[in-house]
Amino acid sequence: MLTVVAEICIKPGRRDAVLAEIQKLIPVVLQEEGCGQYDALVDHQAQVPWKHNSPDSIFMLEQWESLRHLEQHQQMPHMEAHRAAIKDNVVDVKILVLEPTQRRA
Repeated sequence: MLTVVAEICIKPGRRDAVLAEIQKLIPVVLQEEGCGQYDALVDHQAQVPWKHNSPDSIFMLEQWESLRHLEQHQQMPHMEAHRAAIKDNVVDVKILVLEPTQRRA
């Protein structure tokens, strides 16, 4: 199982608009083959010295059975339409594809 953490960097003041588009997308993606999780997370506003603040970002936390499933997800027509719908509000997207350091028995 692969874990994907994607940071979608949003233009200031446009986070809610992008989040609304993502909320429409979530149930569709969860139906895709190989998808185990697809959640949107936003910065928890806390004033502590050790926390990095990201008020203009949305983080996607995803679980995929394999890289093949993740690549298929990226090519889905609903993903193409989603990227087109949010492109004017997005500054950058950073995607991490992570795997566990130890396999579970």
